[in-house]
Amino acid sequence: MKRSGFSGAFAGGVEATSSMGGQIMPPVMGAVAFIMAETIDVPYSKIVEAAIIPALLYFGACYWAVHLEAGKLGLHGLPKSELPSARAELRKSWYLIAPLLVLVYLLFAGFTPLFAGAIGLALTVALILALAVASGLATPALRIVFWVGFALISAASMTISMATVLMVVLALVVWNVFRGATGREVLRSCIEALADGARQALPVGLACALVGIVIGTMTLTGIGTIFGSWLIGIGKSSMFLALVLTMIFSLILGMGIPTIPNYIITSSLAAPILLQLDVPLIVSHMFVFYFGIMADLTPPVALAAFAAAPMAKVSGMKIGVQAVKIALPGFVVPYMAVYDPNLMLQPVAGLEGTSYWLAVVYIVAKASFAMILWGAAVVGYLYGKLATWERILATVAAALLVAALPITDEAGFILGALLVGQHLWRIRATPATA
Repeated sequence: MKRSGFSGAFAGGVEATSSMGGQIMPPVMGAVAFIMAETIDVPYSKIVEAAIIPALLYFGACYWAVHLEAGKLGLHGLPKSELPSARAELRKSWYLIAPLLVLVYLLFAGFTPLFAGAIGLALTVALILALAVASGLATPALRIVFWVGFALISAASMTISMATVLMVVLALVVWNVFRGATGREVLRSCIEALADGARQALPVGLACALVGIVIGTMTLTGIGTIFGSWLIGIGKSSMFLALVLTMIFSLILGMGIPTIPNYIITSSLAAPILLQLDVPLIVSHMFVFYFGIMADLTPPVALAAFAAAPMAKVSGMKIGVQAVKIALPGFVVPYMAVYDPNLMLQPVAGLEGTSYWLAVVYIVAKASFAMILWGAAVVGYLYGKLATWERILATVAAALLVAALPITDEAGFILGALLVGQHLWRIRATPATA
């Protein structure tokens, strides 16, 4: 991005924002989807269903910010001849997607996350070992026969038992042991990967242990109960103010903590507050989880921004400011979901069938238009550079669309449409009068 002409701070902000977005994008969601499903006792598919629209809005807004910044700077994309071919890469390495597809299928089929994860891991190991075996076969015909047999045996083993799956893996291990130096090198790589996985798991385990200390301290001292009661009292008179304070609470709790303990803390201390304010179960957990994640983009801590700083060669604080601007939908969408659970595909009283899906289409269209206006206001560009008063009007129109008050939707749509129309007319008229 820097070679293309973007500033280091903006490029770092895009990197931090997009990488953090992986934790709210189904199907994996940084493993939190599985923990959330276990914590609130709902099927995994319901968590994915609730997360998909906000995640798409988040990444859509990131793309929109990059598009507007490129237009503002007069940048253009790479020629088609220089672009890598996704089709060629898929044709060459399509089988690498198989473990992920199997994992997602098992989760949606109703299997437990533990079983699905074990099968996915076993299939990954089996593929690595099978690739080493196949590379040693002399002719393409033998390789085809081997892969067909491997696929049939793997599929059959998953329908029998976990022990059968392990037997398939063990057979491949033995084959590689007797295959020579190449096979043993693959086995050494697998052992190193297991050791690296254990090393990566240690900080998460330690963090989860510390989570218990944090929750226990807040419970024993009564701070969590006092703060929760205070927020509930505020929420009875002003839901918006209670949501803002819960957001701040979640941002503070999430600063500098990995994703999994982050969710455990926020769901234990902040989510119950929203539940007592009649916010739907999944929406309340998503609300606090989103803001716990956004803590890694929000100065002064902004771990993701400071991680991007060495690559961008810019201050982490500057990257954090840019990341917050780019990730604005991550701060806005949870509010919209609380006031209108349709955004997370949650059931709403009095809406069924066609009327429900029309309501979903409406809230998605409203949120998308708000994101377009907000992105233009932040970057200062739409079809051309925005004047200061245009940026202010775009901000007001977007805020009206987010607010859940009578007439605000109509006012936001009208003001936003007028702004876009006059801006387009002004940009088109400028060359004619020059």
